[in-house]
Order: sequence, then C-alpha cells, then structure tokens
Amino acid sequence: MSILSREYFHIEAKAFEHVESVLWSQGPVCPHCGNMGRIYKLEGVYSKRSKKNPEGVERHGLKKCGECRKQFTVRIGTIFEESHIPLHKWLQAIHLMVSSKKGISSNQLHRVLEITLKSAWFLSHRIREAMRAGSLGPMGGNGKIVEADETYFGNKEVITKRTKRGKSGLASKRAVLGLVERGGAVRTFHVERATKDNVSELVSENVHHESALYTDESRLYVSVGTQFADHQTTKHSAGEYVRYDGGAVIHSNTIENYFSVFKRGMKGVYQHCAEKHLHRYLAEFDFRYNNRVGLGVNDSERAFTALIGVSGKRLTYDQAGI
Repeated sequence: MSILSREYFHIEAKAFEHVESVLWSQGPVCPHCGNMGRIYKLEGVYSKRSKKNPEGVERHGLKKCGECRKQFTVRIGTIFEESHIPLHKWLQAIHLMVSSKKGISSNQLHRVLEITLKSAWFLSHRIREAMRAGSLGPMGGNGKIVEADETYFGNKEVITKRTKRGKSGLASKRAVLGLVERGGAVRTFHVERATKDNVSELVSENVHHESALYTDESRLYVSVGTQFADHQTTKHSAGEYVRYDGGAVIHSNTIENYFSVFKRGMKGVYQHCAEKHLHRYLAEFDFRYNNRVGLGVNDSERAFTALIGVSGKRLTYDQAGI
C-alpha cells in the first residue's frame, strides 16, 4: 500500500490526530500556560460562515485548557500556525519534499495540492525552516574522517565595489562551504566570501580536532589543517582526485557528490533562488542527506523527523522576505 494512501493525508480529522500523536506524545499541552492536566476536547465547533462556506468549516483538533480557559490546537507554535491550508495538505507537502532527492518546486506543489502558487512558495519555505537543524556539536572525532570543500553557485545579487558587473569570476558568485563526515552527516554554510579567515573559523568550530581533515589543494585549508589529527589533500589541478596512502583512501569526492546533487536540484528543479533564501535551500538538501536511505532512514521516517521539527519555528511573510 502506498504511503500517500494513509488516511491522515486525505482526512482532516485524521491529520490532526497524527500530528498530535507526534508533537504531543505525552498528551496535550496548553501552549498558553503549559498545563498538561485538565485539557478538554471541543467537538462540533464551526468557524464563521462566509459566502464560500455558508455553513462554516468544522474546527478539527480544538482543545480548551482547564487552567487558563483558552482554546488552542496543535497548530499553535508551529509552522502551521495561522495557515488556512488544511493540515492534511501540509502533511502531503512535507512527504513530497522529504522524499524528492532533488526537491519539488513550488509550481509542482501548487498543482498537486491545488493551492495558490504564493501559498505553495510560502508553505515550502516554512517546511525548509522545520528541516533546519539547531545548534550542533562538532562533526567527526577520533579515528573519523571529515571532508571539506567550497563551491560557488549562482551570481550574487549585490555587486560589491571589487566586483564589476558582467564578470564571471568567483568574487561575483555565491560561496558555499561544505563539511561531510565519511559515512555520516553533512553541514553546509552560505558565506559572503570564501576567505582563509572565515573558512578556517567555520571548519575549526564545526569539526572535532581529533578528526582527520581531507581537502583539495586549496590554500584556504593549509592553516586550519594543522589543528587536526591529520590533514591530507589531493591535487585536483594535476588530475589527482583519489590517493592511496597505506590503508587510507584520500579524496574529497563525498562532499563533491553532495554539491553535485545540490546543484542539479537548484538548476533543474528550483531554477531560481534569491540569495537571502539560499541558507534555507541548503538546510533542505542537508536534511535529506542526513536522513538518507544509506543511514537506514526511509521516506516515512524522514517525514516523521521533519514533523518533529515544526515546533517553535514559525515563519511569517516578513521573515520569508516576500
């Protein structure tokens, strides 16, 4: 049976039950006062009547707190708050985004979910916000390998004094730094410019110093490489992409492969991305890579993980930059 045939993807009441089971695993929690004791379920409550809905719309999942006496649903305090899109369509959108290796465009969501293009665009950005990881500890560790590399994607929207319009040099491109642990997670950063100082700072802060650092021959990593247990390089300019040193296989192909998927998705699916939103698209690709089949995570589990991340990450139109 297809995952998308499950009831919570099509029936609003079931969608609320599913989200409540994930976010309120210990029982309902009042978002206004934090009460978990006396919570009452309200049934048969309808929204105000309108020309489109002369009988009103039933308010599913409505609860009332026995302490502060305020009403609430599981939507409050999540990316779903104050959204007029039915919750079951949100769940469909989350599943489609986490199960598409290179992403799914707002135009496609607009057609599949039968919502406006503007709503589909904003919905997808809210879901990317849910995918965004919080503060994380250093990657790697004793005996582990972390690959580091930088890539350049798309033209900057703000042209600096040093960059002349029309030039195709790296100074006019958007810079992305990527770190990946062999057999583990990836972490990417959109930086204003890939310089020795900011690259060294990000690598030093995000990689455990007992790790082995593998990079290409770029001078950006020469200084910071001394902080790690080992720093090995391959010389791409000489056609060297893999080097064998005893039992070690030295390359940065893992992060290069990640960048390849990211660029194919951005060019083939999303096609255009404003620079101010690039960090959210990176979070989306990071999330799928860090919850991939190779780590034993299937589509259903990936959607569950994304759903857990919806709390406390509201995104308004002003924040989204519309």
